Amino acid sequence: MSTTADEFKAQGNKHFSAKEFPQAIEFFTKAIEASEVPNHVLYSNRSGSYASLKNFKNALEDAEECVKINGSWAKGYNRVGAAQFGLGNLEDAKKAYEKALELDANNAMAKEGIKSVENAIQSRNAKPDLGLGSMFSDPNLITNLRNNPKTSEFMKDPALVQKLVNFQTNPQGANPTEFLSDPRLMQIMGVLMGIDLNMPDPDIPAPAGAKIPKPEETAKAPESKSESEPTPKETTKAPEPTVDPEADPEDVVMEEPEAEESVDNKAKADEAKAQGNTLYKQRKFDEAIKAYDEAWNLHKDITYLNNRAAAEFEKGDYDAAIKTCEQAIDQGRELRADYKIVAKSFARLGNTYLKKGDLQSAVKNFDKSLTEHRTPDVLNKLRSTQREIKINEANAYVDPEKAEAARLEGKEYFSKGDWPNAVKAYTEMIKRAPEDARGYSNRAAALAKLLSFPDAVDDCNKAIEKDPTFIRAYIRKANAQLALKEYSHVMETLTEAREKNLSLGEGKNVNEIDQLYNKAASQRFQAIEGESPEETMERVSRDPEIVQILQDPVMQGILGQARENPAALQDHMRNPEVSKKINMLIAAGVIRTR
Repeated sequence: MSTTADEFKAQGNKHFSAKEFPQAIEFFTKAIEASEVPNHVLYSNRSGSYASLKNFKNALEDAEECVKINGSWAKGYNRVGAAQFGLGNLEDAKKAYEKALELDANNAMAKEGIKSVENAIQSRNAKPDLGLGSMFSDPNLITNLRNNPKTSEFMKDPALVQKLVNFQTNPQGANPTEFLSDPRLMQIMGVLMGIDLNMPDPDIPAPAGAKIPKPEETAKAPESKSESEPTPKETTKAPEPTVDPEADPEDVVMEEPEAEESVDNKAKADEAKAQGNTLYKQRKFDEAIKAYDEAWNLHKDITYLNNRAAAEFEKGDYDAAIKTCEQAIDQGRELRADYKIVAKSFARLGNTYLKKGDLQSAVKNFDKSLTEHRTPDVLNKLRSTQREIKINEANAYVDPEKAEAARLEGKEYFSKGDWPNAVKAYTEMIKRAPEDARGYSNRAAALAKLLSFPDAVDDCNKAIEKDPTFIRAYIRKANAQLALKEYSHVMETLTEAREKNLSLGEGKNVNEIDQLYNKAASQRFQAIEGESPEETMERVSRDPEIVQILQDPVMQGILGQARENPAALQDHMRNPEVSKKINMLIAAGVIRTR
């Protein structure tokens, strides 16, 4: 499955919040490439990431692309202003912030940006040399001028570059006439001062070999390919970004939260919401939807959209509820809504898809809800839906005819001694007919041939669960337990098999059950090699189960009675529990029969 632009963007946001700006740039770039249509927010996010790394040249490129895509988005011009500020272009930065205010008169970031620009200009003008001395002493001067679109073309002239190097080396020896006579130097001074100086008359001769671009050429001068990143001047240092770990980058770098709407609008919106809640409880869903719409139009809070989706859900208009939830999620991202509220939007979207029977979409949205905010209720719904998907898939696979074909195939493999393929065929039978006990029992027989006795026991237990009267499953289970030398368990299994057999009135398995029982008892209490009969009896007498039987007051009475009248023992053997204990004593050699 290919990664979507939104998923790349989410990764970029995560790295941005962690101040991992290079990684944020990488993912925002991938998001831009994956986006089907140009997305101004993605360019804004990447611009903010570049600005955080003080790479204002690339930040400006992305910011200008952002406003090119969406010229009515005030935040895009804030990005332009921040990048121009970082480059030291104070006048252009101010124009960008003013444009943001034209689009959004309450834009707090634009107001703060203008204030910062004006303070920088005032600080610069307060110095006797207008700050030029410190500007020309900047060790990154040449690199910065090559990266600045307004001066990059000039810096291709080696003679001009040498003049600037000389001025850096000896500022006191600079010739003012030379600055006034070369319009390129005048333009460079303007850039360093953060203002646009009018170009002199184009008829003024320039130094040999120098190209004097027209003003419009200067604005569109090609950018240098230098990899170096500019460092902002001391007097025009851009403000540091303030990172809110829950916010999207377009609202973070060098921005403050947008101005809140009027208190009156918020109060009216909440009043409309309360009215909607009342109508919702009265099951007047159409009227409730109108009230929630009114609240949303008064104040942008996605809680109102979530409520509207709930009303649409209860009304049975699931397509409308889905559309509203998707709107809430999109608007929530834009408005930097609390992640818990966005999580509710995803959860409601999941519930709606669940109601429509689209379980895969329900799982997808429950998972996204948990990514935003983990709650037990949504987690339980996710797991429940996943289980339902598995059950549906298993039920869709059931086919009695194909199950019988798999059984016959397994039988053929078994008769040939091909145990692995027999297991495979019986497994297919189980999938095709999960309620047929024969599939589990047959697979247990094949597993036993592969010496996988614990798995054979498990399959027999499943077969008995499906059909408690399936005597063959008991016998196969006892054989597997015998191989594991679990003698007491063998006897318990066979005792249960004998009782089931008697209740069914069948006697065909009695001999097999008794023989297997005696075999288990014999192996349990048989003499160990090199052990004398006395030592064997001593060891058997210490067996916990034998000790427990002999200490049972009821059994003591029965055994005492049997000593005086051996025939009475047969009457007691009719009691299944007593019969089990007497057979145990016989197997251990405590009671001897002739």
